[in-house]
Amino acid sequence: MRTLAIHGGTPVRAGRPLPSALEASGRTIGPEEEAAVLRVLRSGMLSSVWGTEVAALTEEFAALIGARYAVACSSGTAAVHLAVAAVDPEPGDEIIVPPISDMGSVTPIIAQNAVPVFADVEPGTGNLDPDAVAALIGPRTRAVVAVHLFGKPAPVARLRELTDRAGILLIEDCAQAYLAPVRPGGPLAGAVGQLGCFSLQQYKHITTGDGGLVTTDDPELALRLRRFADKGWPRETGERAYLSFALNYRMTELVGAVAREQLRKLPAVVARRRAGAAAFAGGVAGLPGLGLPPDDGDHVYWYFPLLVDGLDEAGLRRYAAALTAEGVPALGGYLARPLYAEPVLRQPLTYGSSGYPLRGRAEYPDGLCPVAEDLVYRRLVVVPWNENYSEDDVDDIVAAVTKVHTALVAS
Repeated sequence: MRTLAIHGGTPVRAGRPLPSALEASGRTIGPEEEAAVLRVLRSGMLSSVWGTEVAALTEEFAALIGARYAVACSSGTAAVHLAVAAVDPEPGDEIIVPPISDMGSVTPIIAQNAVPVFADVEPGTGNLDPDAVAALIGPRTRAVVAVHLFGKPAPVARLRELTDRAGILLIEDCAQAYLAPVRPGGPLAGAVGQLGCFSLQQYKHITTGDGGLVTTDDPELALRLRRFADKGWPRETGERAYLSFALNYRMTELVGAVAREQLRKLPAVVARRRAGAAAFAGGVAGLPGLGLPPDDGDHVYWYFPLLVDGLDEAGLRRYAAALTAEGVPALGGYLARPLYAEPVLRQPLTYGSSGYPLRGRAEYPDGLCPVAEDLVYRRLVVVPWNENYSEDDVDDIVAAVTKVHTALVAS
């Protein structure tokens, strides 16, 4: 058996970093984006209030996703905030969320004075379990946020049925799931719920560094989204007025112009990610005790999640560290802990010392979501995925996973 690099052996991939989303090698940025930036700079118009780039982006994005409207904003977190604000919860109302995601899926709920309620997830995907959601819907529930984790669509058709019956809204967090069909030949993620949120952050399938978009078919929701991103200003009337509490989450023309060029490259980005992921899955499929993500032609592989059997928390972290030492960056658990275990929610650290709206309304104990805790602490290892991985890159990832898994699990 080959000695693991973490134990002093030779790494599978020594001195040859994989393409990374933090470098040009792992992004699809080229002369098209450079020309778009120069076009905006030379125009002198950098604000989307009077410019044309962001307006064109929202039309193009809505058409691509299959929605009537898209509204642009400054980040993926801002996109979720716009969506929650459009729901317009009363103080103390509840919004159901998964415990495995970025905190940007949760903090906008608190920002609108509502309470995040965490529902457990499906063991094979980490996406919301509809049965767990159904058990939590109550008289104060106003919406469900379904995160399409790692690029695998959540069961939004079932969730939409649940939310429609309850008279509440479904928000899709699609930051990790561009062009992911929720079923073969079906609508895309972001076109099933009443609201779909997207991110253009550095690590996403396409990027402008930061930026966000929200899709909807509802003209009233679209109006609320636009106004919340623009201080409640009804610019369509020509009047300078502030009709509702809102913030400034506007996207700039520079971001919009780059996003338009990135959007044109998105189908090829997704196709390359899927092709590489299929080759990798085929290379490690026979390893005992290693689970691969279900893929019915719907997974778009933001990260590639692995489910490893037979590990405790220390073993999971060791597995990820061993992969990283072999030259394949990996995260054990994806998160350090489920979101509800983070200090900001548990203490809670909100609105000065008041803890509002959580204190006295929400408790987040260990054991709240057992399946999520099992994934984060004992089973889930994620490998960043990239459209620019070559065949040799994928072969090296296969070799590294095989080496580590054989040494730590299958031996």
